[in-house]
Amino acid sequence: MPFRPEILVIDDEEGIRRLLTTILTEKGYNVDTAATGEEAIRKTSEKIYNLVLIDIILPDLCGVELLTQIKETRPRTRKVIMTGNPSLQNAVEALNKGADAYVMKPLDVEKMLNTIAEQLAKQDAERKSTVDSFQSGKLRARIELIKRIGSEV
Repeated sequence: MPFRPEILVIDDEEGIRRLLTTILTEKGYNVDTAATGEEAIRKTSEKIYNLVLIDIILPDLCGVELLTQIKETRPRTRKVIMTGNPSLQNAVEALNKGADAYVMKPLDVEKMLNTIAEQLAKQDAERKSTVDSFQSGKLRARIELIKRIGSEV
């Protein structure tokens, strides 16, 4: 069974949640949704998502505040801010607080899919780099152990 990235769509607009769920599911992603920041916090504490799409304006929590909380608890999860009220100040604040990307509403589906694919590719590259570093460190430790054992003989 092929790997299916896990995505959480966090938006108070039901239409956006349904649209993104349909599109992303058709593209091979597993999709969950949350309508509030509190619901998103609960879901991200219970499950690891590869990527979260966060509306900047939620009924109970600012999307940037939610982004910060998710970054603290799930640092490897890729975080994409979505907004219908774009401003340079919002974009800079979101990126400074740890957003990996910033997209505007109304959503351009192709741009959104490209952004998601880019972020997942970056996550995969980071994971591979971490694995390679770990394996390289294990190899160095084994070589040192062999040298030490050889010098004791």
